[in-house]
Amino acid sequence: MNGIIIVYKEKGFTSFDVVAKLRGILKQKKIGHTGTLDPDAVGVLPVCLGNATKLCDMLTDKKKEYIAEFILGKETDTQDISGKLIKEREVSVTETEVVEAVSSFIGNQEQLPPMYSAIKVDGKRLYELARQGKDVERKTRPVTFFEIEILKMELPYVTVRVLCSKGTYIRTLCHDIGRKLGCGAAMTSLERIRSGQFTKEQALTLAQIERLCKEGKLDSIIMPVDAVFKSLPSLVVTGEWEKKIKNGNCIFGYDCKKLGISALCIDKQKIKVYRENNNSCNFIAVYQYSNEKKGIVPDKMFLDR
Repeated sequence: MNGIIIVYKEKGFTSFDVVAKLRGILKQKKIGHTGTLDPDAVGVLPVCLGNATKLCDMLTDKKKEYIAEFILGKETDTQDISGKLIKEREVSVTETEVVEAVSSFIGNQEQLPPMYSAIKVDGKRLYELARQGKDVERKTRPVTFFEIEILKMELPYVTVRVLCSKGTYIRTLCHDIGRKLGCGAAMTSLERIRSGQFTKEQALTLAQIERLCKEGKLDSIIMPVDAVFKSLPSLVVTGEWEKKIKNGNCIFGYDCKKLGISALCIDKQKIKVYRENNNSCNFIAVYQYSNEKKGIVPDKMFLDR
């Protein structure tokens, strides 16, 4: 099976658990997820099947949207409420001060990844070092918070909606807001409601997916690979052009003109390419204009060889 399933990851599962369970449900080995969620977090986890696994890096690179709750006055070693309490302070801040602190994080920021994360330092995961009681030097990473909206405030609890760039740690955002307010904070819950173009409304639990599999209705929930590229112009190739594209050959300027895509090359757009197959069209590749080649070159190939 090739395509994308939008899983609603439930609490207690790691992202790797989801992949492992899907391999059992679907009886398929080639499966990959697109963006890790902590075991205590829930929400949207796009999972790629078959040749769609080539999309994993592209889908991970998209904006994410979350609903998070945090409690002021507490700090833990993991920056969320599941961790060991290391500091506790009285909360004397006003709602206005909380609004100002939260708003100050909107825009481009430098974020220090938490020790309890999967980032590698000298070949070891940070969380492995943290469990050994080690605290190693980390470099900050550029992140962007496009939107941070306070949904509910009943101090010391605050609930926010966050739209952010890839690689952002929401529990670290909560921690940093607490530090800015001078009382500390720990995240108490996290739900991812959107990952790129995929939303909570499209997501299914593992139990729902397993039931549909037993009923023979998997096709109704597997999104085709080319759905990710729905905004791109299309090109259908036959004959010699199909052979060239299937082999990953470049298509140079003059040939682009013969194919009727010279205007797309001028605009330097990406193009999704299909081949005719028994009165239907099969998606085979995404091509992109190259200044160096003066034509289109393969960006991603999706052929089953």
